[in-house]
This record gives sequence, C-alpha cells and structure tokens, in this order.
Amino acid sequence: MAVFHNFSNLPAEARGAVVAIGNFDGVHLGHQAVIGQAAEIAKKLGLPLAVLTFEPHPRSLFQPNQPCFRLTPMIAKAHALHKAGVDHVFVQDFTREFSQQSAEVFVLDTLVRDLGAKQLVIGWDFCFGKNRQGNAQLLEKMGAEHGFSVHAAKAVTDHSDVALSSSRVRDYLQQGKPVAAAKILGRYWEIDGPVLHGFQRGRTIGFPTANLSMDNYLVPALGVYAVRIAKAGVEGLGRTHWYHGVANIGTRPTLDGDSVNLEVFIFDFDEDIYGMDLRVQIVDYLRPEKKFDGLTALKEQIDKDSKQARELLMSLRDHPLEFVVPTASIE
Repeated sequence: MAVFHNFSNLPAEARGAVVAIGNFDGVHLGHQAVIGQAAEIAKKLGLPLAVLTFEPHPRSLFQPNQPCFRLTPMIAKAHALHKAGVDHVFVQDFTREFSQQSAEVFVLDTLVRDLGAKQLVIGWDFCFGKNRQGNAQLLEKMGAEHGFSVHAAKAVTDHSDVALSSSRVRDYLQQGKPVAAAKILGRYWEIDGPVLHGFQRGRTIGFPTANLSMDNYLVPALGVYAVRIAKAGVEGLGRTHWYHGVANIGTRPTLDGDSVNLEVFIFDFDEDIYGMDLRVQIVDYLRPEKKFDGLTALKEQIDKDSKQARELLMSLRDHPLEFVVPTASIE
C-alpha cells in the first residue's frame, strides 16, 4: 500500500482510482463497509482502490485545546486501511487555509485535477468544504460535468438500529467498556508506539513493564485491562505472534505519577524491547485505577490482576468475539 501526502505528479497507477473519502478515525465496521463497497466497485471495473483522508483530524484544528480524542493516529489508521485491502492512501493536509476552501474548488483541484478520480464512495453523512457546504448532491452534479460517479452508502446500524460511529467507540472506551467498543470497531482497540524508558520500579516488585505514551490517543477509562501484545510491523509477513498481558492506563498514583501512560506487563516474556514498536490490543476492563498503601499491597493486587487477565484471555481462545463486516447499501 502506498501513502501519498503530496498529490502533484502522482504515478499513473495511483490516478483514476475508486476513492472512498472520509476521516475514518477508528476505521470501524461502518467505515469498513464503505471501503468494502469501494473495493467491490474497483474490482468490477479493474481500477485501484484508494482512500482520501484528512490529517490532522479537522476537530484538532477547530478545537485545539480539547483533550486528544483520536482512536487511530495516522500510522494506526494506515495499518487498518492496509488490512482492509486499500491500494493507495491520499492524506490531505487539513490546514486553516484548506478549511476555507470552497467545496467546488476541492472537487476541481483535488478530486479531478490531482487524483483523476473515476468513482467516489462516501458515507451517508459526508459533508466537506468551507462551512460544510459540499454534500452528495453537489458531488453528483459536478461528477456529471467532470466524468466521475458518486455512490453514497447508507448508515450501518447495530441491532438497535443506531448508526455505528467513532463517537460511540470513544464513549464506550471512556466508560470502561472496551468490548462494546470492539464490536463497533470490528477488532480490539489498539495503542501502537515505541517502548519508552521508565523508572523501572516494576522490576523491583517482580513485574517489569513496557511503557508506551498515550499522547496521540484518546484516554480511555483509567484502570487495569487485559491486553494482547504484538511486535509492530510483522503482520503483513504472516508472522504476528500475540502475547497475553495485563496493563494499567493511568497516572500510577501509588508511585506518585502525574501523567497518563500505558504500562504493560507481558506474561511469560523476557526480551529487551526498549525502542521497539509494540501493538497493544485493549481486550477488557478489569478494574479502576487506585492508590495502594505501598509496594507490597500493589504487588499483591498485580498478582490478582494478572491471574484474572490470564483466565479471561485464555477463555477467548475457545470463545472469541465474532466481528462481522456488514454490507453498506449504495445509492
């Protein structure tokens, strides 16, 4: 999969694609259904499959002082799009200047001139351009004039007929409900990043941990989680090995911490992984974070947490969550 941040002078094989457009934060089942429909069209017409997305997320530009809300920073998003079978990812730099561009100019300059898009697939609520004036109707009108077709996917809903959305995933994660979030995402939510050097206090009580930054991610409910861990960058080679573990997302109040971090204790693992990129899947929530009366009490609780996480993760080997990508209807 190729990722393009500059659309001028694209190689011939990247032009003339079927392009799914959206922010796709989380690349959840609703997003996957839209991309899946674009893939069906691309296969039928013998065209490449592409995604056009926007970085940073527009909300980051318009609400810069709000806490981080991202489910998938660009690297994690690219990983999910690769798994979805996308050939090309076009990353539009979402600047203040770009946000003031009219919908018509975006169509003419980006979709027609730069990408040479042949088919567009958009979500049911997609709007774009200054003041969100662009919509499916405008795209259809301009497509008729400039030689591209537009397909609008209807909302993908759950069993209660509520649309799947990134905001619902965020709400579930912040409520300590990662299983509910996973059922919308179609996979367990992941935090990716390099292992950082910590204070190594976990080693003093027999629980060495890998520390990852949460700076670019939504902060879910603080507490202890059952997790799966893999070394990043090997899935495409068919060699992904998932380790089991237990993790704390929080400020480490027993150790007088003050910033939110992800600390992972990997079961049955003894390798030097400092600086290595890890993927940490948040499987289930075990308990809220709390302050203990010293390291002995903390060690005893980690023992209990580890036992609970082992049992839960082993049970999922026999009864895994089933994630089914729904089909989005195209109009």
